[in-house]
Amino acid sequence: MKVVFLCGGIGKRMFPITRDKCLLEFLGKTLLEHQIDRARKAGLNNFVFICIQQIISEIKSICQRTKVDAEYAVQKEPKGMADALLSAEDIISDEEILLVNPDDLFDSSLYNKVLDERKVGGFDSYITGYKVKSYFPGGYLILGDRGELEGIYEKPPVGREPSDLVNIVVHLHLETKHLIDKIKSTQSVKDDVYERALTKMIKDGARMKVVPYDGRWVSIKYPWNILDAVEYFLDSQQDSVISSKAFVSDKATVSGKLLVEDGVRVLEGVVVKGPCYIGRNTIIGNNSLVRDYSHIGRDCIIGYSTEVKHAYIGNSSLFHSNYIGDSVISDNCLFGDKALTANVRLDKKTVQVTIGGRKVDTGRSKLGAIVGEESSIGVGSLLMPGVKIGPRSIVGPGVVLNKDLKSNSQIILKQTYKIKKI
Repeated sequence: MKVVFLCGGIGKRMFPITRDKCLLEFLGKTLLEHQIDRARKAGLNNFVFICIQQIISEIKSICQRTKVDAEYAVQKEPKGMADALLSAEDIISDEEILLVNPDDLFDSSLYNKVLDERKVGGFDSYITGYKVKSYFPGGYLILGDRGELEGIYEKPPVGREPSDLVNIVVHLHLETKHLIDKIKSTQSVKDDVYERALTKMIKDGARMKVVPYDGRWVSIKYPWNILDAVEYFLDSQQDSVISSKAFVSDKATVSGKLLVEDGVRVLEGVVVKGPCYIGRNTIIGNNSLVRDYSHIGRDCIIGYSTEVKHAYIGNSSLFHSNYIGDSVISDNCLFGDKALTANVRLDKKTVQVTIGGRKVDTGRSKLGAIVGEESSIGVGSLLMPGVKIGPRSIVGPGVVLNKDLKSNSQIILKQTYKIKKI
């Protein structure tokens, strides 16, 4: 059996995060490395990675570093699951495959459940379903009278969901060649060719068992889901681990579950309240506060009197006397003195974010800014809740930013002076 990871490229909904989701780092490792670890715990060791050309060198580097037995297929463009499988036809068509979306976080127990069902047998495919309590923008499973899969309805309108089971892409297929043939003969104007191909297989007599999963699940569809992923990973850790090669001042206060890497320096007057992660060689400056599911990458400087609360900060970013709350800050960003992120609307409503030209309700009462890589925020600037700043952009000093800023852009505050002789 081959485990097929779909590393399909950059999601448009993730802007201004422009790094492939499977390459985002959590607890010092890429998301893909975490996924490989979980699969290995279930006894799976034969991997196929389908990815676009731009990231294949990084995928190969991860496999070499983790000593993975791997094969690779290049998808010319990120055109969805069906196209990805066609890209790998030569290396998967004669195999049983376990198809996995590495952007979904789930426990290793899910692999075990699917593999156990495969041992029992009697079906051609095994499809994972997760029961949701409210609407989720994904595929919903259509069930027959006997509980077998009859089809998948991709992104139904709210109120027209065929069930309360959302499709998690952990799919085991015994007849991969049959699936490939159906994909080739299926067309759709939407990104649901794979799902339609499954429905065709069922109509041809294929039996597909729904495998229910009730463990923890996080799907990274939007930038703010990175904060959910931080919670998932930190909650998965059993104990605090503070490296013996880290320095924590005896005049600092640390408590709760903490993961502190080599070379970290926590200076005098600092308060760290876990669960939190602090990456390699990062400095937490005097009188700073880090708390409540904060994730700080490597080589950062959290300068004097900065507060980081429930935020994801990438690598090599610099701060000084800032408030970074419920925000996602990418690599190599700079926040000038007193630049702040606002994370709560004054009317107490949930924060909305513009995605693809339309407003999306995040369902969150608290959400700060989402800042792309290599961006700089000037002194005294204020970033309003849910605002997005594109990569390599500049917010000038004193700006109150209440709308999104595109990539490679600069916004400055134009001032008018009146000078009088006295």
